[in-house]
Amino acid sequence: MLNVGDKLPEFESVNQDGETVKSSDFLGKKLVIFFFPKANTPGCTAEACDINDNISLLQKEGYQIVGMSADPVSVQKKFHVKFGFQYPLIGDESKEILEKFGVWQMKNFMGREYMGVMRTTFIFDEKGICTRVIDKVKTKDAAKQILKNS
Repeated sequence: MLNVGDKLPEFESVNQDGETVKSSDFLGKKLVIFFFPKANTPGCTAEACDINDNISLLQKEGYQIVGMSADPVSVQKKFHVKFGFQYPLIGDESKEILEKFGVWQMKNFMGREYMGVMRTTFIFDEKGICTRVIDKVKTKDAAKQILKNS
């Protein structure tokens, strides 16, 4: 998994509207990328909505926000529209970006092992250097966790 001090991995993908999104688009801006396991599930919805509800506070601190999971872009689109998110969502079905960030990992739930997305938030400075990693995300307080120490 990426650590504080690591550089923003290079990536190119499409958002919920099919628009190309590249990591280089965020250089010169503070960036929050939050990775969530699955769109439209209770915890992921709580996290994404909390961030959206506090978007003005996050933007006031200069943050650009991006959400990402392994869901198809079509699923991200429905999730985005349903809740009116004011930030882009990226679906990484290939898991290529998820692996670059180190969030595609073996998980264990009720005795069953499977590969999945570890709920993690990364914060990058204007130079694309990771300044914080939040690996114990509180879904209903995700924005507060991001804003802490900002």
